Amino acid sequence: MFKKFAITAVLALVAACGAPSGTSVGPMIIGDSDPVRFSGKQPTTFAVRGMDAARFQKSVDWVRAKAVGIEFVFLKATEGGDLKDIKFRDHWRGAGRAGVARGAYHFYYFCTDPATQARFFIQNVPRTKGSLPPVLDMEWNPFSPTCKRRPDGATVRAEMKVWMDIVEAHYGQRPIIYTTPRFYKENGLSAIKREEFWLRTTAKTPREAFPGQPWRFWQYTATGTLPGTPGAVDINAFNGSAEDWAAWRARRSVQ
Repeated sequence: MFKKFAITAVLALVAACGAPSGTSVGPMIIGDSDPVRFSGKQPTTFAVRGMDAARFQKSVDWVRAKAVGIEFVFLKATEGGDLKDIKFRDHWRGAGRAGVARGAYHFYYFCTDPATQARFFIQNVPRTKGSLPPVLDMEWNPFSPTCKRRPDGATVRAEMKVWMDIVEAHYGQRPIIYTTPRFYKENGLSAIKREEFWLRTTAKTPREAFPGQPWRFWQYTATGTLPGTPGAVDINAFNGSAEDWAAWRARRSVQ
């Protein structure tokens, strides 16, 4: 009994050590405040998991995130042709120091031409050796007060290609496409072949929400929790084993 108590006390001390004043560390796991029971293989059983973050994550304890199994992060860098995420630099540095594989994403804006947006992304995201491929975030933004444009699917796909070609030429890696079920269906993204996809689906599996679509990353919850990091966090799974992850990173890291 004493031995068990002593071990528990030590673990609690280790978990709390270095926590910012007033911050609740919480359990030392990747948690979820509102988990979903998916059909088939659960995302929590995938060998490699990560997260994404933007200005809404005002403080991330990257060291603890890494310690509980966060292997990668995609960080919002830019939106449109003139909006920089105010937390990108801090998150980029913090994740890098903690040894979390990091990449950057761009939120597409339908009222600025794709070449301008690509150049803006390049201006604000360093070409850092070992970083993950860039990501193009394609989804409708119903809250935009300035842009109500909704081009047809063929136009959307053509604009995506322009952005991806320019960004690939700079970073030496083909960007990954992030999207939602609605945007994917309405714009015929199933017609895009030989690209890697990061799929958001928090109620169904990718197989159910995106029939027939191969995927590399699955954003399966927006209610994730991490020790020392306040608020909800998007958690993602990599589609493959730990060995697959190592091989993919070796092939797809920025050089």
